[in-house]
Amino acid sequence: MLKHFYIFRHGQCPLNVTNHIQGQSFNGQLTAIGRLQALNTAQKLKNKGITLIVSSPMKRAMQTAKIVADIIKAPIFIDSRFIEVNMGIVEGMHISYVEKYYPDIYFKWRHDTTGNTRFAGGESKKEVRARILDGLNHYSLNTFHQNIGISSHGIAISQIMQHLGIPCSNVPNGAILHISHHLSDWHYHEFIN
Repeated sequence: MLKHFYIFRHGQCPLNVTNHIQGQSFNGQLTAIGRLQALNTAQKLKNKGITLIVSSPMKRAMQTAKIVADIIKAPIFIDSRFIEVNMGIVEGMHISYVEKYYPDIYFKWRHDTTGNTRFAGGESKKEVRARILDGLNHYSLNTFHQNIGISSHGIAISQIMQHLGIPCSNVPNGAILHISHHLSDWHYHEFIN
C-alpha cells in the first residue's frame, strides 16, 4: 500500500535564535515566531489528507504537532524514535565555543558523509538515521494510515534525505519533507520550505 509521510521540523525555539546546540537536554518551548511557523506548516499540510501525526517527545516538536493537529484535525502519537539527536558533551554550548574548543570533531560532525562521528556521550548521525528509518518503516508497515505527519527535528529530515541520496545542507524551522513508501521502497517527492 502506498503511504505518504510529511516530516516537518518544529518551529523556532530560543536556542535556534542564540546559536546554542540544543540536543536532547534542552527541552524549550516555541517562541512567538515558532508558533507562527507552526501555523504556516499547518496551512501547508491541511489538504494532504493526514490522519495521524507522530511527534518527537521534545516540547518544541510536541507544541508544533499540536498546532498542526488542531488545524488538520488529526490525533497525535508520541514516538521517541523521532527525538532530537543526542549531542553529548556539547549540548547547550554556543556554536562558537564548540568551534573553538572542539574544532576537529565539530568539522567532522558537520561534514562526515559516513555518519560515524559523534561527540563524547552523544549519538552519531548513522545511529539517528537508523532509529528514524525504524520508526518510518514501522508506520509504513503497521498502521492503516495512508498519510502521516511527523513533527520532528532538522536532523530527522537531513538524515532521511541522506538515506535517499539527496543533498541537504540546511533544514529551516517549519520545513517539510514529503516522501512515500511503496512496495518496500522509499521515494522522495519534495522539500517544502
